[in-house]
Amino acid sequence: MNDEPVLPLPPKEESTIPQPPRRRRATRRSHIPTDAEGQAELIASLARRAYPSWELFIFSLICGAILGLGYLLDSQAVLLFGILVAPLMTPWVGFLLALLTGSLRFMFETLMALFISILFVFIGGLLTGFAALPFMPQTFDNVFLHSRLWIPELVVFALGAITLVISFARSEDRPFLPSVIVAYAFYLPVSAAAFGIGSGLPDVWMQGLLVFAAHFALTGILGLITLFVLRLRPSVGGFILSGLMLVFFAGTLAVLAASGTPFRAEPAISQSTPTNQISSAPPLIPSLTLTLKPNQTPTRGPATRTPTPNEITSEDVTPSPVPLTLEITLPPTETPTITLTIQPTPTYGKVAASEGGGANLRDAPGGNYVMTLLNGTIVETYSEFQIVNGSTWVKVYALINGQRIEGWLLESVIAYATPAPNFSPSSTPTVTPNP
Repeated sequence: MNDEPVLPLPPKEESTIPQPPRRRRATRRSHIPTDAEGQAELIASLARRAYPSWELFIFSLICGAILGLGYLLDSQAVLLFGILVAPLMTPWVGFLLALLTGSLRFMFETLMALFISILFVFIGGLLTGFAALPFMPQTFDNVFLHSRLWIPELVVFALGAITLVISFARSEDRPFLPSVIVAYAFYLPVSAAAFGIGSGLPDVWMQGLLVFAAHFALTGILGLITLFVLRLRPSVGGFILSGLMLVFFAGTLAVLAASGTPFRAEPAISQSTPTNQISSAPPLIPSLTLTLKPNQTPTRGPATRTPTPNEITSEDVTPSPVPLTLEITLPPTETPTITLTIQPTPTYGKVAASEGGGANLRDAPGGNYVMTLLNGTIVETYSEFQIVNGSTWVKVYALINGQRIEGWLLESVIAYATPAPNFSPSSTPTVTPNP
């Protein structure tokens, strides 16, 4: 195939006789010719329509300026307006046709045209990024939004690329709507990357370029597959060139997906401060308490009569100024409290009843019988006693068969190994009032 575009043949006169529906469907299906001559003629016609013109560069420059302004204003509406001003992405379809036909010259021309248009958009974003420097730091949500990959957007871009190729190949009209979707995929991340360079936003420019590369690779794969589905047979050189480009696009997507870098959805400005929570320690920063205190300065003067409610006028009711006192209340520190519990020293003795061979242990002084403690049983007491009917009862503890048993014994049946405690009640001092 010759690299120079071929002029289209004069259109054939169409018959005015209406065709049946089955024949009309067959005519639409046969719109893509299957013979070599017809396909060469169709590809030449598509190449002429896809050849870049001056409109591509002018509208790319305007689109880049509007997109940069949209990022500067952080306005989604301005960004949408800039995409609507974007040129038709027919040179991108021409690039795919050049791959299919193996025309290196046409591929170079369309690829350079796309590169120049993207460069114009890049320049617009770079200049507006420099204009944002005096207003930094600012939060540019749309810059970070369009420098990340989003799965729903990838689905829309895939549908837009397929629709653009089909509409361009099967119709003479200008496919404006799918072209807007492809321009959205290419221009917005490029402009975001340029704005990130100009404004000094960290890591934005690299992320934006990686997102653009992912979009270009995805749409390129789907565009070439769509041309194959439309039964446009490639030449031998086009088959090799298309296969190499498909492998390159697929490798690019695989590398970007494996790195995971463009898929991270960080917030616009992340300023996280680590917080150490210590539950047991008291706060280190004293709390500030604002306390309103009334004026406590006493006023000395002659006693005045309190007016009645009917005598009070508006001049008499004058609010006095309340001073504002700032008090710093420090939280109390946690001081460990050491509690010393002094256990009383026990007094040991043994049961030594004069008759019966033992003594009866009762649950209370003169109370119910518990058991009999034989003479020689060791007991301990803590000087807890009661005097009932002139007899002194002592509370004792005895260890019987490994079990600690407590009860009351008569003090007269206990012989003490240590000095005997004083079970006499202490005298209570009396206070005599002095008249």
